[in-house]
Amino acid sequence: MPPFVSTFLATAANGHEYHRVMRTSARYDGLADWYDDFVRSEALTSVALQALERLVGPGPGRCLDVGCGTGIAFPTLAALDWAVVGVDVSADQLAVARDRAEAVGARLVHADASRLPFPDGSFDAVVSLLTHTDFDDVSSVLGEAARVGRVGSRFVYVGIHPCFVGPMIERRAEAPHLLHPGYRRSGWWENASGPVRSRVGVNHIPLAELVNAVIGAGFRLDGVEEPGDEDDYPMLLALSAVRLADRAPSNGHTTGRRA
Repeated sequence: MPPFVSTFLATAANGHEYHRVMRTSARYDGLADWYDDFVRSEALTSVALQALERLVGPGPGRCLDVGCGTGIAFPTLAALDWAVVGVDVSADQLAVARDRAEAVGARLVHADASRLPFPDGSFDAVVSLLTHTDFDDVSSVLGEAARVGRVGSRFVYVGIHPCFVGPMIERRAEAPHLLHPGYRRSGWWENASGPVRSRVGVNHIPLAELVNAVIGAGFRLDGVEEPGDEDDYPMLLALSAVRLADRAPSNGHTTGRRA
């Protein structure tokens, strides 16, 4: 479990109170402005947002964006009539997200995704975009996503495809891609390449382990997609699921103030 230094109520710029849970470090602190410029410029981001829009569907209701980063998904979710709450462990990323949040009325929560400060069944949808390679414990995060979603709520994850993008994959523009040894070795790779992963590392999770973590958290998968150019190996994996019947809470947050 990541170390926490404090948990308290804070007040957002719009006057709303929200829970704030702090940990000792966040990998994207110090990189938020650079990362926001990078992710907005990537064509892959548009493909991921289109998949998210298609799979989560229209609101209304409360939608939690887990690992929201700089709020890149806020406009998409708000346009679907969702009332958005974004949570991220990086204070720097949330600072960049503030303008997007204010533009659509989203609320921001500074917290670790493996210990969400919300009561059980708080949300009508839970989504996450391009995050599983950043979480220390994906199973804990997914368990929390299931806990805070109401029974029957929608869960959508769109992330990097673990079979075709990762520290053991050498993607070459003018030649076939190469698969090097290491695919089955789940865990952190600190010497990964690429503009983002060379800065923050990558937590590689094989496909079966990722899918089984979603199922094991209490979701029923009802859709799997590989969005993107059909003429090449897919770079994205999209999972759509439904929250099953009540399950035991994972961290004791059964009551409390909603964000």
